[in-house]
Amino acid sequence: MIIVLEPGITDAEYNHVLEVIEGMGFQVHVSKGVRRTIVGVIGEEDRLRIQPLSAIRGVERVIPVLTPFKLASREFQEEDSVIECGGVKIGGKNVAVIAGPCAVENREMLLEVARRVKKAGASMLRGGAYKPRTSPYSFRGLGKEGLEYLREAGDELNMPVVTEVMDARQVEEVEKYADVLQVGARNMQNFNLLDEVGQRGKPVLLKRGMSASVKELVMSAEYILSNGNARVILCERGIKTFEDSTRNTLDLSAVPNVRQISHLPVIVDPSHATGRAGLVPAMSLAAVAAGASGVMVEVHPSPERALSDGEQSITPDVFDGMMQQLRTIVAAMERELQSGRPGNQEDGG
Repeated sequence: MIIVLEPGITDAEYNHVLEVIEGMGFQVHVSKGVRRTIVGVIGEEDRLRIQPLSAIRGVERVIPVLTPFKLASREFQEEDSVIECGGVKIGGKNVAVIAGPCAVENREMLLEVARRVKKAGASMLRGGAYKPRTSPYSFRGLGKEGLEYLREAGDELNMPVVTEVMDARQVEEVEKYADVLQVGARNMQNFNLLDEVGQRGKPVLLKRGMSASVKELVMSAEYILSNGNARVILCERGIKTFEDSTRNTLDLSAVPNVRQISHLPVIVDPSHATGRAGLVPAMSLAAVAAGASGVMVEVHPSPERALSDGEQSITPDVFDGMMQQLRTIVAAMERELQSGRPGNQEDGG
């Protein structure tokens, strides 16, 4: 249920509203918009309906929320959420580009890729230190060593770092190095992990599960929001269908679909969605044209020698060309490409 407060509500009335609701045993989440302050009330729906909440001084109206997700809904917050990640804004009219290798293989390769994507205009650096793989015998990342390399590259180039956390027990370690905690597709419904990242202050990049509906994706985000962390970014990364010419099927309709029902920003990962490097630039442009708040792509200097997902990794030269085209799309839509913070070197690397 949502409580809309009166525009001219005093501080005393505002505090009284919260005291009354919390005194009833309900959980309160406040969203202060441009025109209105909204209070999300979480608790037993039947009990909420019999309480005379509209009689509380300072309450303009009470609105029942019909969707199962409350805090992520447009009813709770009409304006788009804009999530700041180390100086980069994701959401609203902003477009962010997150780029880097699928996995951190070694220090030299990571720095090479980071310098190239930074120079081309990438906003943030991605790289996997812990890798969930289908086979236990595949390369599964460098762990803490990979995290250290990511932090070094991020600090050198002044780029916020995005990396995946696979287990609730890893969160404390990973958040020391990362600016954004990524929850992968396989962990979208790992509710213990969602609870844990929800209790942290770091932004969370939540990927859609390969067989998950849009509703299930937003419901997973609700777990994080309900734990107090409002800094959630959703990611469409393709779903399993009968089509076998691509790794997954990129559901671009999910972008406007999510934006209609939720205020949370949504980005697209065309690398995992298609599994084919030759499709990544076109799908990146299409994602932004569909209204995505950004894209996340995998870049490797020698994809044929990559230890993870080489077939879907584009080269730095291809990334350069993609960024040039992306700027045209962004400008045509009157949006703003996030260039991130200036690097420590004049040439961005």
